[in-house]
Amino acid sequence: MGYDYALVHVKYTIPLAALLTLISYPLFTRLDVVRTLFIVTIAFVATIPWDSYLIQTGIWSYPPDAVLGPTLYDIPIEELFFFIIQTYITAQLYIVLNKPVLHAKYLNSPTTVPQWIKHGKIVGQVALAASVGLGAYLIAKEGEGTYMGLILVWACTFALFTWTITAHLLLALPLACTALPIIAPTVYLWVVDELALGRGTWAIESGTKLEFKLFGDLEIEEATFFLVTNMLIVFGVAAFDKAVAVCDAFPDKFDEPADALSMSLLRARVLPSSKYDMRRILGLREADARLAKKSRSFRLASSVFPGRLRIDLTLLYSYCRLADDLVDDAKTSEEARVWISKLDRHLSLLYKDPDSTSALLASQYAAENFPASALSALDMLPSSKIPREPLAELLKGFEMDLEFSSKTFPIATPEDLELYAARVASTVGQACLELVFHHCDHTLPAYMQAYLRNTARQMGLALQFVNIARDISVDAKIGRVYLPTSWLKDEGLTPEDILKDPTTQGAANVRRRVLNKAFEHYAEARESMKWIPSEARGPMVVAVESYMEIGRVLVRKGSASAADGTGRATVPKSRRIWVAWSTLMTA
Repeated sequence: MGYDYALVHVKYTIPLAALLTLISYPLFTRLDVVRTLFIVTIAFVATIPWDSYLIQTGIWSYPPDAVLGPTLYDIPIEELFFFIIQTYITAQLYIVLNKPVLHAKYLNSPTTVPQWIKHGKIVGQVALAASVGLGAYLIAKEGEGTYMGLILVWACTFALFTWTITAHLLLALPLACTALPIIAPTVYLWVVDELALGRGTWAIESGTKLEFKLFGDLEIEEATFFLVTNMLIVFGVAAFDKAVAVCDAFPDKFDEPADALSMSLLRARVLPSSKYDMRRILGLREADARLAKKSRSFRLASSVFPGRLRIDLTLLYSYCRLADDLVDDAKTSEEARVWISKLDRHLSLLYKDPDSTSALLASQYAAENFPASALSALDMLPSSKIPREPLAELLKGFEMDLEFSSKTFPIATPEDLELYAARVASTVGQACLELVFHHCDHTLPAYMQAYLRNTARQMGLALQFVNIARDISVDAKIGRVYLPTSWLKDEGLTPEDILKDPTTQGAANVRRRVLNKAFEHYAEARESMKWIPSEARGPMVVAVESYMEIGRVLVRKGSASAADGTGRATVPKSRRIWVAWSTLMTA
């Protein structure tokens, strides 16, 4: 009896697992628990027969003074724990790195798969099949290649299967989401294994190995083992994620979302890719691209929402962003008013009757009156889950923007500022909350839902005030001043003065007043967010805190020192991640 192998876990694997748990804990969902249990169980069950065979045939051995003693099928308890802890570590790293990714947008049907992905899948299949063949040859040959052969036949057979069913998604995902969770744990475990082999914690029978060391005491077989097993783990979790993505992307095919953990998830796993609605997937890609380009804070926050809620929030934001861009990019105010009129007409058709006919009429109208690049955002607006009123009110906010001219500045008083912010931001906050009510299980009575709608509108005011305080210089370049004229007058300024120089001390003083109002609204609404349904509470708070952090930066540093290349104050990505993580820990 000894403690050497147990100490390997105490010193190296358990601390890393604990660190990853700490990082992933606030991001962890019920689906992540199932995802982890799924891959750990498969890895544990699949590895026991193989490892037991290695020990019983003398390829593997553990000195009696290096292990505690208890075994299962001759496998020491420490080795059994290694199956679990390695899988857990790699799976956690994969889950953390994949949180920001909207997997549904990477789905493809046979007709939309890029050629390089098709070729990559074939290359992978050939390489894995060849590895299985090489392994079989080494086993048949016996002698020094036996252990390597057993590794290749066992691991690459499983890898070939999971690669075949998941390669299109694996190759489409960013490398940081797939290669990194393979490479990082592999290199770490190489170092750990080299130390263990050097100490004699476990040993490989000399007649069954190739006698080639990658570095130090690390045998090439051990290096290969950790590489291929981490590949298996990532391939396996990605296969699970593909089922989740399919289930959440196509609510018309699956009644329940993936996080309901129903038979829908299994049916999604076996749905042929030829049945995918690629028009919807392409629309999701466009929507996510708008989110990435226009709102880094909300995109970061959206990554921790449940699957279908995340998708609908992305589609809602895409619609709002599109509408704003159509109006802002118009060459004349007359053209902008035409776009507002068309958007209003589209909403009228969409909400005319609560049936499919309305959607068809609205889609036909959109195709005839909007550019092709706008159609997916218009057609995929989740209108069945959102009332028309906040969207119609949003268009009134755009109309207020059109009142600006070289001599006209519609934000004359703080009340005008409140009205404008209510129309362009409170409306969006309410619409987001309606989606939360739709997607999340809750028993909130009607009066509490009304109370939370008011909270959402109040928080919308806070976020828009921060936006206005941030963008004084940017807005001045396009002839707009959202600072109340009455507040400017208190500083001896006019809107025209802001257009000429938005960086004066007087402008900074008014910015501070706007920020003070922002934090007043924030303080009034923040406590009430605790009543938001639990599945969405943390992500909603992250969305708020990520944006309010911009306000805090402005208060601390002012606009100039906090600005990016566009003249807007910004928060570094590392800071936004920290705000999101710390917020979720306490939400």
